[in-house]
Amino acid sequence: MSRSTLADWVGQCSALVRPLVETIRQYVMSAKKIHTDDTPVPVLEPGNGKTKTGRIWTYVRDDRPSGSNEAPAAWFAYSPNRSGEHPQAHLLGFKGTLQADAFAGYDAIYESGAVREAGCMAHARRKFHDLFVARKNDVNTEALRRISELYAIEAEIRGKPPDERWRVRQERTRPLMNDFELWLRSTLSMVSQKGDTAKAINYSLNQWQALTLFIDDGAVEIDNNAAERALRAVALGRKNFLHFGSDSGGERGAAIYTLVATAKLNGLDPEAYLRHVLSCIADHPVNQISELLPWAVADQLPSYAA
Repeated sequence: MSRSTLADWVGQCSALVRPLVETIRQYVMSAKKIHTDDTPVPVLEPGNGKTKTGRIWTYVRDDRPSGSNEAPAAWFAYSPNRSGEHPQAHLLGFKGTLQADAFAGYDAIYESGAVREAGCMAHARRKFHDLFVARKNDVNTEALRRISELYAIEAEIRGKPPDERWRVRQERTRPLMNDFELWLRSTLSMVSQKGDTAKAINYSLNQWQALTLFIDDGAVEIDNNAAERALRAVALGRKNFLHFGSDSGGERGAAIYTLVATAKLNGLDPEAYLRHVLSCIADHPVNQISELLPWAVADQLPSYAA
C-alpha cells in the first residue's frame, strides 16, 4: 500500500483514530525507559510553493532486549522545527530513563532529576567509523575494536533479565569501559585539539556518564538503536513522496507512523492492521479503544514479513 493511500485513509478517519493514537502515546509514556530520536521531513509552506524542514519525533517503548514480555510500541509526533520545546512538551510528566543522542534540546528534561539520561554508544562509534572510512589509522581502528568488544558482550546477554545483564556488565563490561576511558584521555593528549579525532574523542568523554549508565542498570541498552530503527520508515518515506502538504499533514503522517510502527513491532502486517482498525473503529466504544491495540488483535491478523 502506498503512503498516499494510507494518508487518505487516516486523513478521512483522523478523528476516529485519534483516540487509538492517544492510547498508544499514553502506553509509551507510562514506561520506565523510552528511546527517542528525530529526523527531518519536507513540508510545503503555505502560499509560495516552497518547502520548509519539519521534524518527525519517535518515542519507543521496547524492553524485550532485557527479557520483558510487555508489548513494544512507538509513538510519533510532528513539529514544524527542531526546537527543544517540542521534546520537552512531548515528555512532560514522563519519569524514568530517556535513551537518546546528545541533542541539547533534551538537556532541560534532565534538570529536575525525574528523567535519567542514557547515552548512545552507536552515536559515539559513528564518530570514529566516519573517520575510519575517510582515512583509516591506528586511533580510529583501536576505538572501533574496543567498542566492538562491548557489543559482543551485549549480543550474548540480549533477551536476558536485567539482573543477569547487570551482573555480566559489572564483571566484563565495566573493566573494558574503564580502560576505554583511560585510553581516550591518553590519546586525546597526543592528537591535535582542533582535529576531527579530538572531536570524536571529546564526544564520548563529554557524554561519558550517559554512555556508561547501562552498566549499572540492566534494563538500559547500550545504544539508542530502537529509536533509529523506528525512524527508518520515515527515511524511506522521504524517497517515495515529495513532501507533507502542511503542518496538519505532518501531524496526520505522525499518526500513520504510530499505527504502522507499533503494528510492525508486534509482528503484524501493518496494512492488514490498518484495514482492520479502520473497518471497525467507527462503531467501537471509545472507552474500549484498547481492544484495538496491535497486541490485542494479534491473534486475528496475519504476521508481518520483514
